[in-house]
Amino acid sequence: MKMTEERTRPAGLMAIDREMARQHADAIASYEIARPMAAKAAESLKRTGRLLLIGMGGSHAVNRAVEPLYRRLGIDAVALPLSEQLGHPLPLTGRTIFVTSQSGESAEVVRWFDETGGTQETFGLTLEGSSFLARTAPSLIGAGGTELAFAATRSLTVTFALHLAILAALGEDPATALAVLNAPEDHDITAALAALQSVATVVTSGRRLQGVAEALALGLTELSRRPCFSLEGGQLRHGPMEMLGPEIGVVLFRGLDETAGLVTAMATSTVETGAPVILFDASGHAPVAGTVTIRFAPAMGLAAIFAMLPVAQRLMIAFADARVENAGTPVRSTKITRSE
Repeated sequence: MKMTEERTRPAGLMAIDREMARQHADAIASYEIARPMAAKAAESLKRTGRLLLIGMGGSHAVNRAVEPLYRRLGIDAVALPLSEQLGHPLPLTGRTIFVTSQSGESAEVVRWFDETGGTQETFGLTLEGSSFLARTAPSLIGAGGTELAFAATRSLTVTFALHLAILAALGEDPATALAVLNAPEDHDITAALAALQSVATVVTSGRRLQGVAEALALGLTELSRRPCFSLEGGQLRHGPMEMLGPEIGVVLFRGLDETAGLVTAMATSTVETGAPVILFDASGHAPVAGTVTIRFAPAMGLAAIFAMLPVAQRLMIAFADARVENAGTPVRSTKITRSE
């Protein structure tokens, strides 16, 4: 039976499997390769004290995830979709700009540089060293080249590693995050997948880890073709709780930080609605009754992200594979979005 499953696995998911198999090694290599340019980006941040993170899709989800990490260091960091910055822009003067695009070729990236010319404090983050972005701005280049599979997996982990290099240059200790990359935790997702077996869709949510929740929701939507989406914990509390029930799966992220108690309260509330609740938990706190909890070593920041993300990706892929015959092969999108 196992051999049959391997032969019939959709080509799109096999492509994702290949990306994921190398994401930890590529992330470690990316951290090392990026350190000289990361030092320059850190110097810019020390000069300006203000950061605008712009990107689209998975790149924006990464930006959302690291936004609070820069704020913890006293940097006035804001993450905006690049499309919003094009339509109703924040002023660029006095800000360091991080333009993130795994391909370096997205339509919005090209137009932003065409319209603004970039600035002296603009840096790119990309996986493709020969891309438009890498040619146009000083860039941190991820190892391993362009991601070929449709949904973002390796590109997320590698881009987080580029940010780890910048944060380390700003004085953060990278040791814990690097240790997670060198020895990733493995977890069984069988119970989590079973809990989501009968749901129509999934809502993801977090507090400090909201960016990871948004990355997962994007991948779930792309692969399962269900309208899965993400709401920051406070936003979920303010009205959208009305949608919850047995047909809506909820995936929560809890880390070892000051917002853990709020995620705990949300988990308790969502269980009471009858919704199946999956809790990715690196908080070290007690489990929440009624949830399917995937427990990680206590961690915060990028260490928590590096631990949780690959396991969440496996759940995302299995959820889609159970619902879509050719999961991983886009029918309405392309890997590199060249039109607006």
